[in-house]
Amino acid sequence: MSDQSDRSPRSRPSADAEALFFFERRDLDLPFYRGTPVGLSHRGWQITLAATALGFATLVALQPLGWSGFAAFIPAILFVLIPLASLATAAGWTAVRALFHPLRRLDWALMAGFALLNLGLTLLLGLVILRLFNAVENPAGAVVAAASGAERLLFFGWTAIQLLGEEIFTILPFLAFLTFLNTRMSRSSALALAALGAAVIFALAHLPTYQWNLAQALVGLVPVRIVLLLPYVITRNIWVSTGAHILNDWAIFSLGMLPGSAA
Repeated sequence: MSDQSDRSPRSRPSADAEALFFFERRDLDLPFYRGTPVGLSHRGWQITLAATALGFATLVALQPLGWSGFAAFIPAILFVLIPLASLATAAGWTAVRALFHPLRRLDWALMAGFALLNLGLTLLLGLVILRLFNAVENPAGAVVAAASGAERLLFFGWTAIQLLGEEIFTILPFLAFLTFLNTRMSRSSALALAALGAAVIFALAHLPTYQWNLAQALVGLVPVRIVLLLPYVITRNIWVSTGAHILNDWAIFSLGMLPGSAA
């Protein structure tokens, strides 16, 4: 049964009036925070966010067990399905469909453009982190460098699904923050704070990856996560931010396949 929000959008300025970018999509607003196409009650958000955390906990618990072959897809698939199923339970499948839209021609360019922008920012922040902190390398690069050809194909396959899960893990809290903040400040301010809050959660979730190096996680991941969130804010389409995220991470993983990189 769907949870509908009681808030009416009539007294608020339109999304068009407060667009962050001139090319921000105008025919479709971000979902949930104004009660369209469906709203979530406080309980609905509690269920959805708890399941989002459960999906992440499932991923963290299952991946270290050494899944190989096609079984390696299972933790990533559960990471995606658990929060989406809870969102459908809380607000119906209309809420799930509100996250995903058909790709337009411009969307492909936005994917590539933001992937390149984020890759450049990642490399720049990597240099800063090396100078300021005792940096810890992401182990994914070593995994792909040591893998065989078939293992690499499977690795890129299940990481694509996991990166979709990371977008869901980021965007649902972002929309929850936006729902809470939208009635308390302007839309632009609410978007900025919601993006920052979601990016901090994303960075903290990666602490085990970087051996609990808090400074590296925050400095290295909060800015790049905000950049990767922008394609979703612009297009309202999780496929676009996922595509940018996949292109960015696959490019970084591929560096480990270059001759001499594993030395």
